[in-house]
Amino acid sequence: QVQLVESGGGLVQPGGSLRLSCIASGSIFSDYTMNWYRQAPGKQREWLATITRSSTIMYADSVKGRFTISRDTAKNSLYLQMYSLKPEDTAVYYCRAIGTAEYWGQGTQVTVSS
Repeated sequence: QVQLVESGGGLVQPGGSLRLSCIASGSIFSDYTMNWYRQAPGKQREWLATITRSSTIMYADSVKGRFTISRDTAKNSLYLQMYSLKPEDTAVYYCRAIGTAEYWGQGTQVTVSS
């Protein structure tokens, strides 16, 4: 069984930055593809970024050039570094692991507002 816990969300000014973390209870990062998603109130959940087991990285157009996904396998940690944040980035951000099974974190709130 794997538990994913996101952290690092909060309130930031437009143009600011945040780094989100996703910590796994098990050593899954070498065997699972890791993803970040977000969901704003009243909207569908949106895929943001993926890092595969072979370290291939993909981004959604909405965040390409502003967000960076990375992982530290030794620390069982996934990260999303976010720069140049916009009000439309306001959402709950979720970590997702895909492999033999599928796991979601509980989410962390990011609010971009002046």
